[in-house]
Amino acid sequence: MADAPTYDYDVLVIGAGPGGYVAAIRAAQLGLRTACAESRETLGGTCLNVGCIPSKALLHASELYAEATGGHLAKFGVEIQGATLNLDQMHAEKAKAVGELTGGIEYLFKKNKVTWLKGKAAFKDHTTVTIGDQTVTARDIVIATGSSVTPLPGVEIDQKIIVDSTGALALPKVPEHLVVIGGGVIGLELGSVWKRLGAKVTVVEYVDQILPGFDGEVRKESAKLFKKQGFELMTSTKVTGVAVEGTTATVSIEPAAGGEGTTLTADAVLVAIGRKPNIDGLNLEAAGVKLTERGQVGIDHDFRTNVDGIWAIGDVAPGLMLAHKAEDEGVAVAENIAGQTGIVNHDVIPSVVYTMPEIAGVGLSEEAAKAKGEIKVGKFPFAANSRAKTNRDTDGFVKVIADAKSDRVLGVWIISSLAGTMIAQAAQAMEFGATSEDIAYTCHAHPTHAEALKEAAMAVQGKPIHI
Repeated sequence: MADAPTYDYDVLVIGAGPGGYVAAIRAAQLGLRTACAESRETLGGTCLNVGCIPSKALLHASELYAEATGGHLAKFGVEIQGATLNLDQMHAEKAKAVGELTGGIEYLFKKNKVTWLKGKAAFKDHTTVTIGDQTVTARDIVIATGSSVTPLPGVEIDQKIIVDSTGALALPKVPEHLVVIGGGVIGLELGSVWKRLGAKVTVVEYVDQILPGFDGEVRKESAKLFKKQGFELMTSTKVTGVAVEGTTATVSIEPAAGGEGTTLTADAVLVAIGRKPNIDGLNLEAAGVKLTERGQVGIDHDFRTNVDGIWAIGDVAPGLMLAHKAEDEGVAVAENIAGQTGIVNHDVIPSVVYTMPEIAGVGLSEEAAKAKGEIKVGKFPFAANSRAKTNRDTDGFVKVIADAKSDRVLGVWIISSLAGTMIAQAAQAMEFGATSEDIAYTCHAHPTHAEALKEAAMAVQGKPIHI
């Protein structure tokens, strides 16, 4: 009888982003000899280094600056004169937060005995991977390499005048005019940062509304709020080129449907048209791993690829490109590898835009729900919520979509300063198969923004109290 093959590791995770580092830690907790390959100098992937965390640091800081200089506090009797912007300090505090969190993951690796293999990984075969100048073998390999910025053909990013999301997080001065190419989450968040700090911001979006994929009513209301804040939104508009001369960029645009072109002049241009899976250099062909038509790593319900022992999670695999989705998949794939049952309900993954107000949704949009069958919809505006009214924080609404027959909640959408936090209750309720009546008859603390979710659920039932 042949001896069983021996491996350097039970599990090798390629990539230390949210999905990768979580998968590695969970695998180690389950008693598996685990290593994680990462070429960055710090752990955490795009999210912690140049994505979720630094962008939220700047969003929060810019909100504080806007409150201090915009007169909002004066109505509450807090009068501030002479507030000024120290952009270098704002960047320093952002860097401090990033350092604390990436260092925290390194500590967790040591605590859980996860080996960090530093270098870029490439397959030699289905169990062998080169990482820098070393070669290792593993019984199970998890591809968690994340995603990177989708380039705009013909537009070269120099990270000075024409930037991607990484460059937009590190601009050394506030642009006079920032043109954002792409009206999705990243463009609107980073546009919000620089708008609050004093830039003129123009968003150019190819389709007819911002926030593709979100609920239609939410997209329209969000556009109104951004315009109210001073954004110029140019939808149904195509960028045909960007030329740089000195410190000035000229953005050529024309109607998406065709027509006469014109130009925009800016001192900074942010390209934010989406993200693509990171597969370059992995040498997946050597392992026999197949891709989908969209260039992602193909997987089944349990995150297995077509090759036994190779798995994929997060942005590199199909589904929403969200850090929390990748984290949940990281836990699930580790448990599947260990012989347990790891499941992620991809129908209940919240999405959040961290602008002000925040925009959040979970489940189906009204349009998608209608396409599946008869529905009931309840809405409640924050203008009728006592806490929001008291705080002068009345922008937005809560929208609950339920199946007309079973009353089961199919989707929840929220525009509010607290939408990102509030959506968690909706996601948890949907995970348990809640009906709108279940939410409507759950007692909510008073006075809170969360009462708006209760009232929206009551509106599905046709019996809201406060509207």
